Amino acid sequence: MISKDLHMHTAYCDGRNTPEDMVLSAIDKGLTTVGVCCHSYTFFDESYCIKKADIPRYLAELRYLRTKYYDTIHVLCGVEQDYYSDYPTDAFDYVIGSVHYVKVGEDYIPVDESIAILKEAAQKYFGGDMYALCELYFQTVADVVNQTDCDIIGHFDLISKFIEREPLFDADHPRYAAAWKAAADELLKYDVPFEINTGAISRGYRTSPYPSKEIQDYIREKGGRFVLSSDAHSAENIAYKFDEYDA
Repeated sequence: MISKDLHMHTAYCDGRNTPEDMVLSAIDKGLTTVGVCCHSYTFFDESYCIKKADIPRYLAELRYLRTKYYDTIHVLCGVEQDYYSDYPTDAFDYVIGSVHYVKVGEDYIPVDESIAILKEAAQKYFGGDMYALCELYFQTVADVVNQTDCDIIGHFDLISKFIEREPLFDADHPRYAAAWKAAADELLKYDVPFEINTGAISRGYRTSPYPSKEIQDYIREKGGRFVLSSDAHSAENIAYKFDEYDA
């Protein structure tokens, strides 16, 4: 029986619902633990993350909800800490460490915003070599635990978000496989669980979770651990398709 979901976003960042909406949905779905998290403040891109001024109110609201629903569900207050965020995480109950950007010089390139951005970045910075972009992404992912001191590794192969819509690269290509294997091998040293993240399925980008089955199998064979995460941005998608996957 699925008892918890620790990755979901609210209107404090790029989600649709309030924290209480998320808690009530989790209760309705029979969960015993719910982790509401915000996208960490990123000084170079404020379009999707929590505003710095809102963080104290967010923390206070989650403390209130924990008390209000104490007898019904365990409420945790988390943060999805981007690799390039410099905001402290001490006040949060847990940290999901994620890479949403690659950095070239002083430029931050989002890897999950659009197909057009990835194509443009490959041309502008890598001479059209999409695999070089993927290699930089996984080099960054390999350091995410060291950088964020996270409790959970977020959507390991996020850069593959759009390949079902447009084959920007071949996930079976030797360079892509070598890049993700090197990152997985480095992260496995920390014994931090990886997500099986169903968020891109619920939002219509993919038909399978992050990471891919091949990557999941590799990590399992190496002794890695997983947790199920919905990455829900709306209340109805909490614990989305958890019954179809094993953690």
